[in-house]
Amino acid sequence: MNFNSKATPLAWPQLRKFILAMKLTAFIIIAALTNVSAKSYSQIVTLHQKNTTVEKVLRSIEKQTGYHFMYDKQDVSKAGAINIEVANVTIESALDQCFKDQPLTYKIFDQTIVVKKKDEPVVSQVAVAPIKVTGTVSDAKGPIPGVTVKVKGTNVGVQTDINGKYTVNAPDANGTLVFTFIGYTTQNVPIGGRSQIDVVLAEEPKALSEVVVVGYGTAKKVDLTGSVGSVGAKQLQERPQTNLEQELSGKIAGVNVSSNSGAPGGATKIRIRGYSSINTNTDPLYVVDGVVWTEGGNAINPNDIETIDVLKDASSTAIYGTRGANGVILVTTKRGKKGGTISYDAYMAVNHMFKEIPVLNSKQFMQIEDVSYANIKKYDPTGWAAGDYTNRNPVTQRTALIGKLFDQNLNPLYDVDWQKATTRTSVSQNHNVAFTGGAENINYGLFLNYADDEGIILNSYLKRYNVRLTVDNQIKPWVKVGATLNYNYQDGRNQDQGTGGNNIPRMLIEMVPFIPVRYPDGTYGKRTDYPNLEGGDNPVAQANEIQSLTRNRIFSGNGYLNLNLLPGLEFRSVLGVTTSANYNPASQSGLVGGPVAGQSYSSASIEEFNRTFWQWQNYFTYNKTFNKVHTINLVAGAERQNYQQLRLKGSTGTLSDDFYEYYNLSAGIVPNKPESDYDAWQMQSFFARLNYNYNEKYLLTLTGREDGSSRFGTNKKYGFFPSAAFAWRVSQEDFLKDNKTISDLKLRLSYGLTGNSEIGEYRSLANINTVGYAFGGNSAVGTTQTSIGNEDLQWEKTAEYDLGFSLGLFNNRLNIEADAYLKKTKALLLNAPLPETSGFQTVYKNIGKLQNKGLEFTINATPIKTQDFTWNSTFNISFLKNKILQLGASNDDIFLAPTFLSQFNLMRVGLPAGSFYGYKVLGTWGTAEATEAAKYGLLPGDLKIQDTNGDGKVSADDKVVLGKSIPDGYGTFSNNFRYKNVDLGVDLQFNYGNQIMNLTRHSGQDRTGQANSYATVLNAWTPTNQNTSIAESRPAYVRYQTEIYSTKVESGNFIRGRAVTLGYTFNDNILKKLKLSRLRVYAQAQNLFLITKYTGYDPEVSTYNASSNFTQGIQFYDYPKPRTFLLGVNVSL
Repeated sequence: MNFNSKATPLAWPQLRKFILAMKLTAFIIIAALTNVSAKSYSQIVTLHQKNTTVEKVLRSIEKQTGYHFMYDKQDVSKAGAINIEVANVTIESALDQCFKDQPLTYKIFDQTIVVKKKDEPVVSQVAVAPIKVTGTVSDAKGPIPGVTVKVKGTNVGVQTDINGKYTVNAPDANGTLVFTFIGYTTQNVPIGGRSQIDVVLAEEPKALSEVVVVGYGTAKKVDLTGSVGSVGAKQLQERPQTNLEQELSGKIAGVNVSSNSGAPGGATKIRIRGYSSINTNTDPLYVVDGVVWTEGGNAINPNDIETIDVLKDASSTAIYGTRGANGVILVTTKRGKKGGTISYDAYMAVNHMFKEIPVLNSKQFMQIEDVSYANIKKYDPTGWAAGDYTNRNPVTQRTALIGKLFDQNLNPLYDVDWQKATTRTSVSQNHNVAFTGGAENINYGLFLNYADDEGIILNSYLKRYNVRLTVDNQIKPWVKVGATLNYNYQDGRNQDQGTGGNNIPRMLIEMVPFIPVRYPDGTYGKRTDYPNLEGGDNPVAQANEIQSLTRNRIFSGNGYLNLNLLPGLEFRSVLGVTTSANYNPASQSGLVGGPVAGQSYSSASIEEFNRTFWQWQNYFTYNKTFNKVHTINLVAGAERQNYQQLRLKGSTGTLSDDFYEYYNLSAGIVPNKPESDYDAWQMQSFFARLNYNYNEKYLLTLTGREDGSSRFGTNKKYGFFPSAAFAWRVSQEDFLKDNKTISDLKLRLSYGLTGNSEIGEYRSLANINTVGYAFGGNSAVGTTQTSIGNEDLQWEKTAEYDLGFSLGLFNNRLNIEADAYLKKTKALLLNAPLPETSGFQTVYKNIGKLQNKGLEFTINATPIKTQDFTWNSTFNISFLKNKILQLGASNDDIFLAPTFLSQFNLMRVGLPAGSFYGYKVLGTWGTAEATEAAKYGLLPGDLKIQDTNGDGKVSADDKVVLGKSIPDGYGTFSNNFRYKNVDLGVDLQFNYGNQIMNLTRHSGQDRTGQANSYATVLNAWTPTNQNTSIAESRPAYVRYQTEIYSTKVESGNFIRGRAVTLGYTFNDNILKKLKLSRLRVYAQAQNLFLITKYTGYDPEVSTYNASSNFTQGIQFYDYPKPRTFLLGVNVSL
């Protein structure tokens, strides 16, 4: 295949392919819907008949529907007169009303309806009297201890002894005994006057046939050789979340989900088994209904999801080749089912501020400001003597503002709690309606969703509208087609963005408390109302006057064709297309200040992204069993993927009138240069997988995939990614087959090679850009080369070894799954230095190595299961160690962003990636240490920095590793209790072994007099308070502390009460009266409590360049996470 190095925007061949794809998808939908209409509309009947016979009613139904009736005329003639008035109802509903209070019943067989007389009730001849019943409960292996034996409808019950025997005194000889045990089908046995009842329980089919989705197919869970985690529809519905990522949080070992912002639709980061790259994307690959999904988790309605399967080890992900190194998340959505169902799932939620950070109030701010000003003479005696600070005297400044900010006694007129003033108790709602139905050969579904998530910061929100239509049609016994159409629209307003001081989360902390939200005349209070404050402004004004909007439209469609060509041989073709238009307008009113102190300006911009992605896959699947013990499953196929993105941006400053907002950019007096860029890539792949099963004991999986990508160098377009896995079901061996304790035991071993192709476009090519220069006394624009190409640039490669086991005990009442893995990534893409003679500083090369190793444990237990009470418990924990093995030929340190204070985000060989680097603070210098402090040019009250190398001075050579962003371990502990119709769920989340770089402390403790401060500055050094790590107060402009100190690094350990849910499911008697098939109501508390030593809002945070791999745990003003209380309902007709 020839890959072009250049792509033309909106090229005609690509457009034709897209139009053809949409035509094919539309054809499949229309063809399927035609069958829906033909097969379902005719089942609707209308009857208006009075005092008529049953036969006349049946003939009328035949005419309207085409169904045929079979009946005995003698039976029908005995029925009474019929009076029926119904319109546009189903056949079942009409017949139910027709035969109400009649001696007739019916049964439907395809297009034929059999009418017969009702069975006469049998009168029991057994006397109604108490009875003593004994017996033995067993299965295929022998007697079962611990089986619950209960008399139905009573509180009488016992459990079988160690020999499986029981004795129960039943109050009614005509009663029913109910036998229940974990992993077995519940049996209801009528007593019928018997005193001896022996029962043989059968294993639940689910335990043997549970199916999970794997790449390009499905597999029984017991036959898996790789490491795959699953989340089912029931788990998803009982713990509602707003997006796909949060649905996964804590549910699968080895999958670390970090909710980094409390904003509606806020950033979430998922890492599966650590970090496999430094400079390239480490997000997992999303595949929805077999098609790669490129639009993120917020665009998927969680209520549409049937199951989520996560492929974790390389033997599972190698089938996805260069896109599998970071793990694969397979989403299967709900589809139509035979019959007809209407369901409604909804909740209303109240969100409020979970935690406030203590900051200075007005009097405390003035107190610290006065002390700081007085200390200037100590820390800058020369400048003080020269009168450099006379104009900064706080008393002088306040006196000039008497009547505006201060009274005659210089007391503040205002004392604003900006965290309270800028936040609110918000209300969110989520509504889902699903219509599903079908007949013998066709199923269809329509799924609707509306979600309105209000943020706790004023005017922040995210609204989502989602419509999804599915059709599956078995046209012939050997032909099946289906399609899905999905439309998603998101409308949001962000309040956690902005530069400098124009950032609301920042101003919640930094805005000075004695400046009001509004003055009595209605004008906003501003930072410039008090002298010498840093840039930024009133956060309430920012929330009202700055708009940063998101309006995304996503349309996706996919269609499939299945052909059963021969016994065991199937061909499947899937075509998927996704188009999206992200429209992001923004404007700022002139009523708020700019990021620079004293500057006020208005601005507007519009940025738009237009993306198209299509994927076409074709593959064969062959299943065959030989001699009853040898089973093979073979998958082989090919696919093509294509992606294009066009970005456009226009912006302007100083609008002539705020009225225009972003609707008229030409109203700007200072327009900016327009921006645009275009990206495109394509991939061609061939893949195969062989599964071999010998007698349900020995399982072997071999996988191979070859990928070709336009992103890589001319010499490295293609790569091959193999894997192999073996599993031994020890429990199927004769020596364990009849073991009463061990229900299931499987050992697994695998190896695989995967790649990472997410390097961005055109990295292998020499790039050019425009440049301005002077020519003939005039300005001219030319072109210059900005980077050098690399024809050998290729994907990063991750080799992974996995050793695991699955153990089921006590008939799977206790299940343990464990994995140990070792992942080594080589050919990391890094910037390698070039000789000066090249004219360039670096070139992108494959020169680094990185390692992740870890352990994962999942324990599922059912300690109690009776007819009335069940307790299920799940505990999972993951341990992770990350280490850099190589950083090029010289292994020089690399510092990643951010670097605005200093270089502190360290990559060093032998250390975990993303280590924090800076000075260790030992405390503060005391008055008794004045002589020693003077050696370092410091005074009592200054920070005491560790002289690491002992050279008698503090320099960059004294910096040390202060912590790391990657946790040592994380997990969850979930318990679900059910008593009769009441259910209670409790989810706890924990994380330990990492640190948080709290950069907010840079502003909150180091910038006195320029912004408000943390209340911790009240514990700053004084001659009477020398046992502290906070330096003596002085204005930020005197010895401004700009370095990274250990005092800014905090523990990231926490235990979170993630969710507590209490629900009630109504019983069948009530449901029949309400004509419902299901009704559940529930209440839930999310983020109920948090146990941590971290002083910020939340230790699960990444706010600086959140898209980067190693800024997790770097906090620089974050949108606070709320505590949420919600009420919900699940209804089905």
